[in-house]
Amino acid sequence: MSEALEILKSCDAFLEGHFLLSSGRHSSAYCQMAYLQQYPDRCAEVMKAVADQVKKMDVDVIVGPAMGGIVYAYELARQTGKRAIFTERVDNVMTLKRFAIHPGEKCLIAEDVVTTGISSLETKRVIEENGGICVGITCVVDRTKPEAPSPIPIVASALKLDLPNYAPEECPICKEGKLPLVHLGSRKMKQEAKQTL
Repeated sequence: MSEALEILKSCDAFLEGHFLLSSGRHSSAYCQMAYLQQYPDRCAEVMKAVADQVKKMDVDVIVGPAMGGIVYAYELARQTGKRAIFTERVDNVMTLKRFAIHPGEKCLIAEDVVTTGISSLETKRVIEENGGICVGITCVVDRTKPEAPSPIPIVASALKLDLPNYAPEECPICKEGKLPLVHLGSRKMKQEAKQTL
């Protein structure tokens, strides 16, 4: 088992059960990354491998989508000497409310967990609407599947997990009916959010 996964387990950030992911898919495992953020030293340790990769890249700004990406954007920026900003939802639409992206700045999205990469498209849209160039995604946990890669390249991650996830109508945990579906994420699951892509 990898050191990053051991750290996640040590702070109860890796959970098992029946979960609704922000992508709308179901899974038997969930990474509750807020629990890692309780321990700055462990967070820094997990993010070091990602920061080492980012240091080799031509990047100006690390952009963390609220909520999950803010701390990881900050930590990556701290370890790499880059600027960190975040996007946030206003009326359930991802926006750049508090910061500016200067035309031509190369921006890297920092996520906590990427399962499909679809959520990051909102942040990419914001970056591009503000004149920036999205060069990719970094994340703590990469849950993408080879048959369904992220639409934005994942350029660095601390941990690659091959955890099954299912469309709701195909979920074997739902069909079994023994575990309730739990939604732990911060993202509102509304149709309006999907319309902003």
